[in-house]
Amino acid sequence: MSLLQRIEAQRLQQGAIKDSDKRIEKPVDIYKDTKERVHRAVIDEINKHGFEVLQEQTVLTIIEQAFENENVPRVDRDKLVTEVYNDIMGYGPLEDLLKDPTVTEIMVNGPDKVYIERDGLIQLSNVTFRDNAHVMNVIDRIVSAIGRHVDESSPMVDARLKDGSRVNVIIPPLSLVGPVITIRKFSKDPLTVQNLLDFGSISPKMVAFLEACVKGKLNVVVSGGTGSGKTTLLNVLSSFIPANERIITIEDAAELRLNQEHVITLESRPSNAEGKGQITIRDLVKNALRMRPDRIVVGEVRGGETLDMLQAMNTGHDGSLTTVHANSPRDSLSRLETMALMSGMDLPVRAIRDQIASAVDIVVHQARLRDGTRKVTNIAEITGMEGDVIVMQNIFVLENTGQTDTYGKFRTKFRPTGIKPHCIEKITGNGVPVNDEWFRE
Repeated sequence: MSLLQRIEAQRLQQGAIKDSDKRIEKPVDIYKDTKERVHRAVIDEINKHGFEVLQEQTVLTIIEQAFENENVPRVDRDKLVTEVYNDIMGYGPLEDLLKDPTVTEIMVNGPDKVYIERDGLIQLSNVTFRDNAHVMNVIDRIVSAIGRHVDESSPMVDARLKDGSRVNVIIPPLSLVGPVITIRKFSKDPLTVQNLLDFGSISPKMVAFLEACVKGKLNVVVSGGTGSGKTTLLNVLSSFIPANERIITIEDAAELRLNQEHVITLESRPSNAEGKGQITIRDLVKNALRMRPDRIVVGEVRGGETLDMLQAMNTGHDGSLTTVHANSPRDSLSRLETMALMSGMDLPVRAIRDQIASAVDIVVHQARLRDGTRKVTNIAEITGMEGDVIVMQNIFVLENTGQTDTYGKFRTKFRPTGIKPHCIEKITGNGVPVNDEWFRE
């Protein structure tokens, strides 16, 4: 092939790529104007009556009466009534996705593209918004419910829904595609150990060992990438904490749902419009030490609070739990070291590594595989220091054959390495039995 032919072939290939990236055309809503008229009429009617508390049935009745004046076929009316009700009382077009138990994540990329995650895989949904203002209306309803705000002066915010689902919002001018909403949904019923076993995310031996670690007051760090299931696993591990202990949970947005009675939930607070009033995770960790905790559970460490968490683990607050973003158990130690340096304390690296080796007993690493499944890939024990290196050994590992079954899922196997952990002495010293069979291949 000549040079001219190669250039022409490359040009045609680039043209095909550009064609495939063309903006998806927004479906035409023939009832758009009708819904806007009804929406305004319903708001006017509600304001005229001055309801102190809006009941669902009252609003539905007003909407249905407003549609009586519109030329809408009965077959379409019920659907339109629901859409207008969701716009007024709920989260608009997102309501159906929030109610769908198979959808685990919702990603709004401007008004025209709403992606969802189902079975661990991302796909484009058929849900759209009218325009940017429609998306902003839903955003305001979400963030105002927990006393936060978002505007051009503070265009990013973390929030949560009533059911605990995590929400992140970023709007123009930072976002060039319009307002962006990312919702990490939480199931109405929190996942249990049995659910993880049924999903094949963990093995019975690993569960038995982790339960002994939590009850035996070992300090556990759950590591993993974004969306790997760290918070879910942290919630499951927290369920092993005995009911007679005082538990303090610290999070950016309260997501953990513990069944124990003696639980104090603390949540950080961003700064207000004047840039004042911020309460960080680090502030809450320091304050928690004065609250006589038996256990401190930090949703995630991502900054200077890491050093305070390590010191708490080293000063009598055994059995603490937290999560950290990392790609492997070894990488999680490097991340802890880096974040401890972010505290502003001028400490030598060796001193920080000594703190980590002394504070952390177990690292549980969770990953989301390419087939969409989430699995615990490593349970590792930190045994101490050799020179300037933190010594770590795997207790359980996940073996991936690389082959797939008829459903396209990887064939994997959980395997104990055969190493008997050093931490058994501490576990049994706290009155928790350990079975040697857990560690035999």
